[in-house]
Amino acid sequence: MDTAITMRDAGLILLGIGLIILVFYAVYLVRHLSLTVKSVNRILADAEEISEIAVRRSKDADKLIGEATGAVGDLAGIVKGNQSTIAALTSIVNAIGSLKNLIRNDKKKEGKQE
Repeated sequence: MDTAITMRDAGLILLGIGLIILVFYAVYLVRHLSLTVKSVNRILADAEEISEIAVRRSKDADKLIGEATGAVGDLAGIVKGNQSTIAALTSIVNAIGSLKNLIRNDKKKEGKQE
């Protein structure tokens, strides 16, 4: 039994094979796209955590700068004779204590990240 294949039939067969290959390729792309989206989500979560750490550190630094400014102002007041020595020393001790706590917190956070 001989069967003749026309050009139209050959074109339809090639088109069908092409569509099957295209479906497999689309499945492959969707699988890898989902892996990429998961990876991007992890990266964004890390970036969010880093941003939160930066905000906390900047608030700590602002507090420290405010206390240091107060201590310098107190020292200027002592030089002018407008304030007691004990109050100025208390301000300096508070500023040094805040600096020590900030450094200690940085070391603890670095140890946790490693």
